[in-house]
Amino acid sequence: MSVAQTPAGGAQGKPSVTHTTSTARSDGKPIEMYTLNNGRGIEMQVISYGGIITSLKVPDKSGKAADIVLGFDSPDGYLGDPPPPYFGALIGRYGNRIGKAAFTLDGKTYKLAANNGPNHLHGGVRGFDKQLWTVTPRESADGASVVLTRTSPDGEEGYPGNLQARVTYTLTSKNELVIEYHATTDKPTPVNLTQHSYFNLAGHDAGDILGHELTINADRYTPVDDTLIPTGELAPVEGTPFDFRKATAIGARIDQDNPQLKNGKGYDHNWVLNRSGAGLSLAATLTDPKSGRTLEVRTTEPGLQFYSGNFLDGTIKGKGGHVYAHRTGLCLETQHFPDSPNKPKFPSTILKAGQTYESKTVFTFSAR
Repeated sequence: MSVAQTPAGGAQGKPSVTHTTSTARSDGKPIEMYTLNNGRGIEMQVISYGGIITSLKVPDKSGKAADIVLGFDSPDGYLGDPPPPYFGALIGRYGNRIGKAAFTLDGKTYKLAANNGPNHLHGGVRGFDKQLWTVTPRESADGASVVLTRTSPDGEEGYPGNLQARVTYTLTSKNELVIEYHATTDKPTPVNLTQHSYFNLAGHDAGDILGHELTINADRYTPVDDTLIPTGELAPVEGTPFDFRKATAIGARIDQDNPQLKNGKGYDHNWVLNRSGAGLSLAATLTDPKSGRTLEVRTTEPGLQFYSGNFLDGTIKGKGGHVYAHRTGLCLETQHFPDSPNKPKFPSTILKAGQTYESKTVFTFSAR
């Protein structure tokens, strides 16, 4: 698969980035692969296609590493038709759904691709997840980074404005994956960037995630209609299967007779995070009791989409030939709320010329 390999430097025990050029191609150009090592046992691979995190190896409580994200052995797997369900991908311009695939901004209605029933999902037919990014590796004593940049041209997937986007992934010596999003535009446009890795803390091939214990720092969530568009209500989680304020097994209530669980075929909802100030706030904690692996999520975003892998159906063969069955991975997508361009009471996602979009999420790994 590889035709060239050039280390970017970094001795053992220090954060390092290694670069490989794949034989897989997108738009006639080779897909670049970057392996980040934090020098403390965590290793991550990222490709230039879609900014996809293709592997993330993390030690368990006994020090044994496993790959904890779903995906494919080579970049070719992400080029399939139909494409896989956003495994590991960088999502934009708009993460999540926009109702009826349209929004009105400054008196003009913009039509988007209806690629999820009647609605627009994750930036359209060729969103940021299916674009080639320019990647620049960086190393420091504190971590190994890749900086991904691209210009989304005016009109791409129906969105107005030339959007200059920059996303930085850093694997730190503190066992953190830091994701920093930055964007500017020359016309008002909705922007809502996120990361769509499917986690299974027991290992990507370890079965379902129903025994994982999840805590979400949120008193409210946004209920959805039967096409998964928010109704506009900010509903209390109290007394519902959506109350994860205390650590709860994901499988404990997922099949209850609840209209919202039926709409999502499980959990596929946005939680309204309890925020403290403008900086990073705790969003969620996920633990696999068997391996002891724990993932803590902190973010500057107001929302978190928890998706329990309900649409995985055993038709996708992933890494090592492993079949990804129902609920064998979960997503924790930090974000602004779904359909915000059509919900004036939700926090705004409109970026104007002269403004800067900035967002930060930190995934911290440990083992208990």
